[in-house]
Amino acid sequence: MPTVLSLETSCDETAVAVVTLNASGFEVIASRIASQVAEHSKWGGVVPEIASRRHVEAIPHLLSEVLEDFGQPVGVLDAIAATVAPGLAGALMVGSITGRTLAALHSLPFLGIHHLEGHLASILLTKNPPKPPYLVLLVSGGHTELIRVEENCFFKRLGRSHDDAAGEAFDKIARLLGLPYPGGPSIERVAQNGNCHAFSLPKGRVSRPEGGFYPYDFSFSGLKTAMLRQVQSIKTGGASLPIEDLAASFEQVVAEVLVERSMKCVQDQNLKSLVLVGGVAANQRLRKLMKKRAESYSIEVYCSPKEFCTDNAAMVGAAALKRLELKKDTFSSLELGVCPRLPLDQSEFLYDQEPPF
Repeated sequence: MPTVLSLETSCDETAVAVVTLNASGFEVIASRIASQVAEHSKWGGVVPEIASRRHVEAIPHLLSEVLEDFGQPVGVLDAIAATVAPGLAGALMVGSITGRTLAALHSLPFLGIHHLEGHLASILLTKNPPKPPYLVLLVSGGHTELIRVEENCFFKRLGRSHDDAAGEAFDKIARLLGLPYPGGPSIERVAQNGNCHAFSLPKGRVSRPEGGFYPYDFSFSGLKTAMLRQVQSIKTGGASLPIEDLAASFEQVVAEVLVERSMKCVQDQNLKSLVLVGGVAANQRLRKLMKKRAESYSIEVYCSPKEFCTDNAAMVGAAALKRLELKKDTFSSLELGVCPRLPLDQSEFLYDQEPPF
């Protein structure tokens, strides 16, 4: 029954967890998250320097609390895992250095985890996770991607955003409408009382150089511009902003785009399972629309538990345990650093004994 201590500090959430893999699946023994949302909301987004400092302040207390819940010494663990890429460099360093130091002190293997692989592994924390192969819609503040997941931790990206991620678009539109950060929950809250068909908004597509469009890719820049012009037009006319209708219309078109591209991709790949992970995957309109559309195609939709959609350490632990399950001697060099940008298909390099960075 392998058990790992995992850390996540890639952006503005400091998180620590203990996760184990037993006969019934992946189990979260203890998990703690310290959010920085209140502090960053003053600036309308994450301030990297502030994020790094808050990680340094929070992680000792979270470690103490999680280990107290675990009730056993660090030495009984099978490994230490920490997110090392991608993310904010300074923030990543806090979790990485903490994890590598604990591993060295207690003579335990260390696993550097790719942040996106962590999100993909969050579905393993459900009671009945899907069996590969399946398609994942990873939709968060920093990423909007369609990824095919095979056995043996093999990942193939099939679609991506060419500008903002969906979560970034939510943040920027929330700011435009005078709603607080983070934008996703703020827009979802006010959109509940709005008319989602009040405004006609574009569904951005990405042109191929040779003609036509990329069938699974996303672009939200045109949608943001359309929202800006709509708001300016209303203000110029002297009317008050129908914020609820604007929010609902924006949320609806984002959900429709995500669902339409996902449905096309999963069918073209001849897959029968579609997984939603990432912070935006907690959005109720997106979940309902995806499940409704999937029914007509006999496609099963799986959603990560809401508590594990946003950044957390439990998903990092699940990713590490999956690696150990496939190959027990998988570990990273204690000299492994961090990388702000690293494609998911290069995650295997994190386990080279001559680290890539």
